[in-house]
Amino acid sequence: MLARIVARLERVLAPPRATYVPLIVDNDIVGWLTPQRAQRLGTLPSVFRVSADRVELVARLDTPAARTEALAEVSLALATEGVLTAWRNERYAVAARRGDRPLFELERAAARYFGVHTYAAHLNATVGEPGDWRMWLARRSRSKGIDPGLLDNLVGGGLAAGASIAVTVVKEAWEEAGIVPELAQGVLPAGIVQICRDQADGLHRETIYVHDLWLQQEFTPVNQDGEAVEHRLCIPDEVLKIIVGDDITADASLVIVDFLIRHGHVPPDDPSFMALDGLRHAPRLARGG
Repeated sequence: MLARIVARLERVLAPPRATYVPLIVDNDIVGWLTPQRAQRLGTLPSVFRVSADRVELVARLDTPAARTEALAEVSLALATEGVLTAWRNERYAVAARRGDRPLFELERAAARYFGVHTYAAHLNATVGEPGDWRMWLARRSRSKGIDPGLLDNLVGGGLAAGASIAVTVVKEAWEEAGIVPELAQGVLPAGIVQICRDQADGLHRETIYVHDLWLQQEFTPVNQDGEAVEHRLCIPDEVLKIIVGDDITADASLVIVDFLIRHGHVPPDDPSFMALDGLRHAPRLARGG
């Protein structure tokens, strides 16, 4: 079973194979674009300066506010062309490194198009105890712009501009599962997993902050925002069977694998251990590929 999980995740989380050129702001690489997308931005000389090996913003866009405004207009134009994911009306803060002052904010729907590094928080919601547990999974609404209709972690969401990890966890826990803030504040931070992969809508580069929450047996999730249409409480064998197949998001599968490794369900001497452990850490994207 573990070998089959490795095979599936190596396929859906495969490192980027496309060629990319960097998006550079203030001498820092903040995104990656395919040559085709860079060429499209080259038709907007009032915003971008495009060469064979880079995309830069024009010199007049020298403040976070000016860059944000210009990129909002570009994102709207791209959305009209149908090349972005579903519009969220929510922005990500974009910086060269986590914790740095944002260089600009960008509509979430455009994040993959520009290949910016995004951040999210996910929650493994379990009942029982570490040696005898069941895990809650949620099925995403078919109206979701990304991974519609697939199973997912019970709670997960992107870190919007200005929102902390803790605030995001509390907000998403209530909206997606009806977990009250007092209970959500008891989550256990458990590290990170990273993703870097080609997608049809661009480059998916994301750091996921992983959390565990042990719930009472009598707890039943109740979705509040219409984004989940089913909840399923699964024993470990069911969880393994689910992440072997493609009825669950790649992100959630990786978060669950991380849970299994941390809680000793994948012994270090298992032949699949090294491969599964390596999948938790995305490769660094090199300039030009």
